[in-house]
Amino acid sequence: MKITSVDINLYRIPLPKVLTDSTHGTMKDFALITVEVFCGKSISGLGYTYTVSSIGGRSVYDLAVEDLAPLLLGQDPFYTEKLWDEMYWHLHFVGRGGLASFAIAAVDIALWDLKAKYSNLPLHNLLGGTTDRVKAYAGAIDLDLSIDELLKQTEGFLKEGFKAIKTKIGHEDHDHDLNRVKALRKEVGPDIVLMADANMRWNVPQTIYMSDALEEFDLFWLEEPIIPDDIEGHIKISNKSRIPIATGENLHSLYEFQKLIASGAIDFPEPDVATLGGITPWMKVASLAEAYNLPVTSHGVHDLHVHLLAAVPNHSYLEVHGFGIEPFLKQTLRLQDGYAMIPDCIGHGVEFDRNSLSKHMLGESNI
Repeated sequence: MKITSVDINLYRIPLPKVLTDSTHGTMKDFALITVEVFCGKSISGLGYTYTVSSIGGRSVYDLAVEDLAPLLLGQDPFYTEKLWDEMYWHLHFVGRGGLASFAIAAVDIALWDLKAKYSNLPLHNLLGGTTDRVKAYAGAIDLDLSIDELLKQTEGFLKEGFKAIKTKIGHEDHDHDLNRVKALRKEVGPDIVLMADANMRWNVPQTIYMSDALEEFDLFWLEEPIIPDDIEGHIKISNKSRIPIATGENLHSLYEFQKLIASGAIDFPEPDVATLGGITPWMKVASLAEAYNLPVTSHGVHDLHVHLLAAVPNHSYLEVHGFGIEPFLKQTLRLQDGYAMIPDCIGHGVEFDRNSLSKHMLGESNI
């Protein structure tokens, strides 16, 4: 079987409501880049990636169109490791992460979807398979909500069945953050799991101070308190903080994860399949984490991550992001008693309503 054509599309998707965090500021839209790999008319696989506030979306699209799609034509789609390696080295001089990893991710996800469909298996079973459900948390992007708005949002999450919730922190006023987490813990009681995400806003002394101050609220983890590149800083925090640290959504290669995990200063590695380079490296990060007796969690794109977490024995919580893609999906994630259920599907099961998406299209290419 050979790859005969590749369809690549670029969209700018408006968010249903403005979202805020301490690093990206105000977010009103995002770029969606989809890749569909065809082997004749009989079988195809779908992959996609995204960029926040549409920044760099056109560049990711151009990399996929100009540099990756021509590389795929005539190749055997089932040689996923070989193709990933060829894409990586093809873009190595200008990539080694960053935009290159975003573009490779969309293609790699499509290849794995195609392989699963051809094998007549759900993606999580093709990758190994350990369970039919994973624990899920509501990943709110809510930095600028008032406490009243925060508590109203939390009430909605609890009605949806979530038993774990993450909130944004990272204000210049630390007391403001502490008051938000305090109000949230008081609202949900002791039995709901809480996480907090500072989006790299702090330095090491601030993180150590806030870790001590937040300890009374029994956080399951403190996420991205500092930039992920600062390995020495993470080691200092690990030596002082009694709250586990989650990070990794801004790492875009296996090698970056290797250095951070090997430092012993991370408790929950957090790879993002759509920005790391796809399923091929995501599974390697999960295996690397397992070798260090660490659980692996996820960032965003929950419709794909639900399969990946279910495929590995060291899975932790799935982040469920309300990031605006749901109105364009034919099937959305199903929650049950605090768990995300693996969809009954062949492949990853993600199908876009192309008619709804078409009004937001910025570019399309068929190679």
